[in-house]
Amino acid sequence: MALVTLVARPLWPGGRSLAWRLGGRPGPVVPAYSRAGLAGTAGGPGPAAARKGSPRLLGAAALTLGGALGLYHTARWHLRSQELHAKSATAQLSLPSSLQLTLYQYKMCPFCSKVRAFLDFHALPYQVVEVNPVRKTEIKFSSYRKVPILLAQEGDCLQQLNDSSVIISALKTYLVSGQPLEEIITYYPPMKATNEQGKEVTEFCNKYWLMLDEKEAQRLYGGKEARTEEMKWRQWADDWLVHLISPNVYRTPTEALASFDYIVHEGKFGALEGAVAKYVGAAAMYLISKRLKSRHHLQDDVRVDLYEAANKWVTAVGKDRPFMGGQKPNLADLAVYGVLRVMEGMAAFDDLMRHTRIQPWYLRVEKAIAEAPPVH
Repeated sequence: MALVTLVARPLWPGGRSLAWRLGGRPGPVVPAYSRAGLAGTAGGPGPAAARKGSPRLLGAAALTLGGALGLYHTARWHLRSQELHAKSATAQLSLPSSLQLTLYQYKMCPFCSKVRAFLDFHALPYQVVEVNPVRKTEIKFSSYRKVPILLAQEGDCLQQLNDSSVIISALKTYLVSGQPLEEIITYYPPMKATNEQGKEVTEFCNKYWLMLDEKEAQRLYGGKEARTEEMKWRQWADDWLVHLISPNVYRTPTEALASFDYIVHEGKFGALEGAVAKYVGAAAMYLISKRLKSRHHLQDDVRVDLYEAANKWVTAVGKDRPFMGGQKPNLADLAVYGVLRVMEGMAAFDDLMRHTRIQPWYLRVEKAIAEAPPVH
């Protein structure tokens, strides 16, 4: 049965249109809805596309409802962006001093690391709340139980942003367009889907898409190819690269123990809880990594997949530009860097730097983040 997918496809540069697409993969500039298979990959993430089976979905009714929801919010964004266009010209890349950001995270979570890379590169001030991975008492206020969660407080208005890619897309849209953040969040509506294990999960429409008008998009990207490329590789980081981390970090019992020793040191654990987590957690994650290896159809030596992914990324960046974003990192650069950064201090990271061509690019991004001027 063909999947019914609703897409919002901006025309470049002459306007926007809404279209239904039956089956197949969305066109190159269409935002893919989710990792749960609501749309095809944006350009094909590589090995994962060939190896991973299509995830199961809730059914035609849920798809149609979710698609209609995406259409409603995209159409509303179109009208709202026209209304705000005159105001946004003076608000680009500005952050009100009254906006306070609080990030709820696990330090070693690659999705949380992606968000920190974005916030640090844009020099956005934020507070960090380290969540206990066992009790999760720090996020008991939230019905959404995953990290990262970002709270954005502006005056009396408090907004909660969920999902790393939604957080990044919403904040980047906010910085470029000047639209109200509370309005922007509505353009990324949550919807229910079923993952490969039959578990109901929350996914978000339009998560790799910046809600910009044509002039803003042209100014930010310079052309539709750059925008398409950024979206494609952001999704690749979520759909493929992130799944290589655990199998490589916990590849052997020795590596698993060393990794958990580092995690316990960096994370929020009590003394007894940390001691238990180090040994029990290392053993558990070693076994889980084996299941992840099978689930994602990784090679017997998972380092090979990691090396291939790194070199694939370097090839995509190319030799003629320091970053995929050109002279400065774009959202894809920051996503890939953020995912890989969680392995620092572990054997997998040292092997990655030694056996692939990624180190020069990685160090350039690290330097760009360290030297980022604050947003005014």
